[in-house]
Amino acid sequence: MKKNLFIYLTIIVMAALFTSCEKDGEKVIMTSSPVAPTLTTVPDLTLQRTNGTKILEFAGTAVDPGFQASATYIIEACAKGTGFADPVTIWSGTQCESMKITVSDLNGALIKKFPADATSDLDFRLRAVLVVDAGTGAPGTGSNPFSYSSATVGKTVTLYGLPRLELIGSGRDQKIESALGDGKYTGLVKFNTANPFTLRDPDAGITYGVTAGALAVNGAAIPAPANGWYRLDADVNALTFATSAYEIGLVGSATPNQWNSPDQKMDYDAATGTWSITIDLVEGEIKFRLNDGWAWNLGYNKNNTGILTDLFHDGDNIKVTPGNYTITLTITQPNGPTEAGSCTIVKNN
Repeated sequence: MKKNLFIYLTIIVMAALFTSCEKDGEKVIMTSSPVAPTLTTVPDLTLQRTNGTKILEFAGTAVDPGFQASATYIIEACAKGTGFADPVTIWSGTQCESMKITVSDLNGALIKKFPADATSDLDFRLRAVLVVDAGTGAPGTGSNPFSYSSATVGKTVTLYGLPRLELIGSGRDQKIESALGDGKYTGLVKFNTANPFTLRDPDAGITYGVTAGALAVNGAAIPAPANGWYRLDADVNALTFATSAYEIGLVGSATPNQWNSPDQKMDYDAATGTWSITIDLVEGEIKFRLNDGWAWNLGYNKNNTGILTDLFHDGDNIKVTPGNYTITLTITQPNGPTEAGSCTIVKNN
């Protein structure tokens, strides 16, 4: 009798499991030989300032893992023969058939790592990051995604240096640049109210200050609006300038102020284009945001939760354990509401 009861119960449990599996949806089976993406078209990369607004188009073919899936596609560049040990991300998105970037944006991305007014031999590849599911830590999940890369495409690239205005007297070696060489300059600068400044064009030998609220040749020193990081825009043709606060900070339950402002302010490195902070965190979650507000914020891309190299607007919170961390953020798309970026989180102890 007990034996029959055991068999009966086993049949019920197996039937329930089978039914549950059916309700969960179709089984996903990955092919034994997934087809990597390809980078089929790389445009001419002799970049010129006069063509700064020109659209360059890269093209590729999609990854095929053997089942219907979404992927994030990333175009990466590195010095020839270095095997992408230290790549530069020049584009990312959710499709690869037509990947477009302006000459000025591409030049701006590459000039942080490769010499201006010079020709370099670079390798390019198209990488597909594929997430099947999130949360388990198994291969293909958010914390351990599948990644497939195309064959390397070699290309000779010529970059141009940007016209600049140097901030004289600001207390730091800093400048703003004109991506198109049209007299309009912009950049991130760190102000100190104790250090009024002028703007010097080293090529033309002209120094701009301020007179009656407008730029003027040989005008008075420009007062800093406040301490901290700002975006500074100047138009030497219209003789106008403007400043706007630009402070990237950490916010979240793991930070000293938790989800309240002020955020934990990061510092900017113009040479690398990165924001960084070294900070003690408790167990909890963090996100990045601009000027203590939620209009611009970065967390895990909700399509690829758990991937630090794929951060997106209004993304998921990033979990951390207690410790001292050095966190570095690279903003790959600064404009909201589609801001995007990548970060590294290094635990020091």
